[in-house]
Amino acid sequence: MSATRSQRLQKSFLKYQHVFVFAAPALFVALVLLAAPTGGSGGLDYWLEYWWLFPFFLLGATIVNTVGISGSALFVPFLIFIFPLLAHPLEPETLVKVGLISESFGLSSSSIAFIQYGLVDRRLALTIVAGSVPFVIAGAILSFFIPEPLFHAALGAALLAAGYLMLKADIGHGEPEEDTDAVSTDGGTSAELPDDDGKLGPAGVDATDDGEVTRVDRGGDTYRYSWSGYLERFANYSVGGTFQGLAGFGSGELGIISQLRTGVPTRVAIGTNHIIVATTAILASLVHVFGGTILGAFGVGGVHSLSIASTPWNMVVFTVPATVTGGQIAPYVSNALDTGTIQKGVAVLFGLISTALFLMASGAGI
Repeated sequence: MSATRSQRLQKSFLKYQHVFVFAAPALFVALVLLAAPTGGSGGLDYWLEYWWLFPFFLLGATIVNTVGISGSALFVPFLIFIFPLLAHPLEPETLVKVGLISESFGLSSSSIAFIQYGLVDRRLALTIVAGSVPFVIAGAILSFFIPEPLFHAALGAALLAAGYLMLKADIGHGEPEEDTDAVSTDGGTSAELPDDDGKLGPAGVDATDDGEVTRVDRGGDTYRYSWSGYLERFANYSVGGTFQGLAGFGSGELGIISQLRTGVPTRVAIGTNHIIVATTAILASLVHVFGGTILGAFGVGGVHSLSIASTPWNMVVFTVPATVTGGQIAPYVSNALDTGTIQKGVAVLFGLISTALFLMASGAGI
């Protein structure tokens, strides 16, 4: 009976996930408006100063969640190059913090949407997150000490590598099997395919003792793959995790490549990657927000001043709702558009941004 009750709760949550997902940013914005330390600032003019960030972050969140990469891969360059033209320059640690806080909500939103579709491998996600944690923390702590030119150079190198890997990735890998008789229109499946009562539609997952996985998504598509390849995935996510903590992205860009190279179907890799990047982004956000204060309390010198009050709350009250909305839109966009075209466009954009970052790091300016 307890198992049945648990399945019913899970199914109800997935069915009404939009309510829970949009309640989270509403609660966040309410807490920020009521309790966030603003250093004496306040009033309607302060809170509405950056309303125009909403459409920019909505578009960015939709793009990155469609291809399963970190939101900060677009948000941080936007805050470096475009934001100063419309407002004023931001310190590197501040723009990374804004990007991480925003993508934490956006990727969490999109993660739940992909779970609803049955496209998240939770075993893969948990093992990769567990291995990435120390690297994310190390990268986030390193960001307190790294000079600005080196920060820009590292950012450019990460984007250049991510762009190259994005171009080389086979986004069409592991397409679902076309078997019209396997799943009936009423949600039932054949005896050979899994069907989980806790999931919507015919979705379910089954695995053999050898780690051979059969997964059925909400639409009835079937995916078969293996859990092998842990060492390669760990290597990529450890490097990516370090950049995730340092610059706000890297885990998603390098990580999804390793999943594709080890035989995980593209749609499952994208869905699973959302869980991994969302978790590491939340962890990195906490270190960036509280790390400076903690390190200062232990007498560590040379760290950037990153008190909670230094967070630009009047920015995140618009970027967080935008990324959550984009995260919910992404699964529908991925079905309606050619993901390969978006993938190549993002890769080219990464190349252009990395070139500008290398110029900044060299002191040439742009």
